[in-house]
Amino acid sequence: MPERARGTVLVAGATSAIARAVAAELARRGHALVLAARDAGEAEAVAADLRVRHGISARAVAFDALDFASHVAFAERVIADEGDSLAGVVVALGWMGDGDASKHDADEARRTIDVNLTAVVSLLTPLADHLETRRAGFICVVSSVAGDRGRQSNYVYGAAKGGLSVYLQGLRNRLHPAGVRVVTVKPGFVDTRMTFGRGRFLVASPARVARGIVRAIDRGADVVYLPGFWRPVMLAIRAVPERIFKRLKL
Repeated sequence: MPERARGTVLVAGATSAIARAVAAELARRGHALVLAARDAGEAEAVAADLRVRHGISARAVAFDALDFASHVAFAERVIADEGDSLAGVVVALGWMGDGDASKHDADEARRTIDVNLTAVVSLLTPLADHLETRRAGFICVVSSVAGDRGRQSNYVYGAAKGGLSVYLQGLRNRLHPAGVRVVTVKPGFVDTRMTFGRGRFLVASPARVARGIVRAIDRGADVVYLPGFWRPVMLAIRAVPERIFKRLKL
């Protein structure tokens, strides 16, 4: 496929396992890529690999999720550099941290909220305005099944992802008339650095989740659970009455 035939996609949090796999899927489809990560050197290594493997344009840019003051200028630079070729944005920022520490350590709790929610909202605000003005494009954000119901094991992380999912729901409602698609991705357990050593079951590979994410973008899905069996699982979990749920050890 000719270079940039399908437009440029900004991938934020580009060095995470899911983001790397998504970038590879997008490159395979012929998208040019802007890979944004705090470690620009590592992002450039990913970009170089994709350029060689797929013959696309890929470049790395530095982006610090917690440097909120820099987000508008960062977005404006990307928009200025890519112009109308900017077809979409994929956000895969994530910080699970220490679930037990976040219950008692205010700094840890705030960092969990800031990375998973505040930073995403801060970054997407100027980018959403741009796509709305163009009346084209997509925004795809990795949330989590953890946001569907608060559990004692990781409720701060779940609160951030729950808030993120509600934000995306509203953004989708706002941008639909402009023809801008907003895709909320809710993965279950994925084999990444965030879950390493946590003894999870039903763990999916980043490649499997990435294929599901790109399919969801292609078909214009609103909310997608990955793998798909998490949709009925979470439906069942949400249906448990609170008077029973509060007695469970989850």
